[in-house]
Amino acid sequence: MPAARITRATLAAMKRRGEPIACLTCYDAAFAGLLEAAGVEVLLVGDSLGMVLQGQPTTVPVQLQHMVYHSACVSRAAERALVIADMPFLSYATDDRALTAAERLMGEGGAAMVKLEGGGDLADTVARLTRFGVPVCAHLGLLPQSVHRLGGYRYQGRDDAGAARIRADALALQDAGAGMLVLECVPAALAEALSGELHIPVIGIGAGSACDGQVLVLHDMLGLLPGRAPSFSKDFAAGYGGVAAALAGYVAEVKARTFPGPEHTLH
Repeated sequence: MPAARITRATLAAMKRRGEPIACLTCYDAAFAGLLEAAGVEVLLVGDSLGMVLQGQPTTVPVQLQHMVYHSACVSRAAERALVIADMPFLSYATDDRALTAAERLMGEGGAAMVKLEGGGDLADTVARLTRFGVPVCAHLGLLPQSVHRLGGYRYQGRDDAGAARIRADALALQDAGAGMLVLECVPAALAEALSGELHIPVIGIGAGSACDGQVLVLHDMLGLLPGRAPSFSKDFAAGYGGVAAALAGYVAEVKARTFPGPEHTLH
């Protein structure tokens, strides 16, 4: 019998059991098969493809048709994992645009969930999407699509006011119907508190080991990009040797909560 497909209910049950969720970005069919074989539960078709595949300086230039194409490549090969597709910059600037983008990402791209970046001001958008049957993953903390407004890739929520704002946004988005939250580049204590307070799974990236799961950019954790990797990442290929072993090592370390370690975390 083939393994059961992973759904939102699967991930919610994993959170209740305290079983960490392994997630990685994925952009094509070949890696979708490798990630599933390693035990990765969630494949995130990230707009990070603009930087790691297209050579763009940020994720902002990524277009909806790019996301639909890569989502379709991944979803055709994914037999078990939950596929989430990023909604690219300004594709959800209005509710109507958000519905159109979600329709394409799920209908043409085969995604089971869409992800958007932003705070409580997007609660109405999330509510409308979920009302029409679109599962939504929220994204708080460092927002790569807002890098120009933020003035760079910096940790967020480092003071009391910033942490309170992220908490309020998280609760508003959960109340609006978001079924998952990606929390990027925030202090470990804030991420741990939110993971305990929210009833939806919280997936961390640069947010400490106490989140309900972890995600990294595939090319970062395989050491495929020139230059210095983000401080919260780790070159698993260097430590394990070979792609398959590196992916399995990542899953094992996420499940054991040995990754991320103190050196990958802001305390």
